[in-house]
Amino acid sequence: MKSLADVGLVGFPNAGKSTFLNKVSSAKPKIGSYPFTTLRPHLGTIEGNESSFVIADIPGLIEGASEGAGLGIKFLQHISRTGLLLIFVDLFSSDNLEPVKQIQLLKNELSAYKDDLTQKVSWVVCNKIDLINQEELEIHSKHIQDTLNITQKDIFFISAATGEGTQKLIQSLEQVISQSKLDLT
Repeated sequence: MKSLADVGLVGFPNAGKSTFLNKVSSAKPKIGSYPFTTLRPHLGTIEGNESSFVIADIPGLIEGASEGAGLGIKFLQHISRTGLLLIFVDLFSSDNLEPVKQIQLLKNELSAYKDDLTQKVSWVVCNKIDLINQEELEIHSKHIQDTLNITQKDIFFISAATGEGTQKLIQSLEQVISQSKLDLT
């Protein structure tokens, strides 16, 4: 089976995955402030400085997705056809889910899926930094790193809406994807 994309966006509904794809590529997925605006994967090509790569916006996962909740199995099948995963976290969650809890729930669903998607390289992308202050941002960063044992280089803080932090994320993705393609030759 061929790969769907170099990068897969994983997160709960309304985490900002489609907004991010819309901001950084020519893809124009539907964006709305209600759950399950995205019902099928959308692909966007990112033109980096030296290469291009494809990002797949996967519809939002919900708890129980690995057991078929929502359209979970179908969505997880799409995720298994991507390379690196970006786990999108909503720092301003309307469900009042702490970022660490969001990551844990998403990783549980990835792990429970038959292909154990936690074996893929994944980075955490904390979105909506434009809606919180610097002190809250630092608290979230420290809590995620300490609780989940995630290194600073594997966490990105962005605002998909304003574009803040997205360039650094794109540059890091381009570097890792270019390197992995070189390793395959």
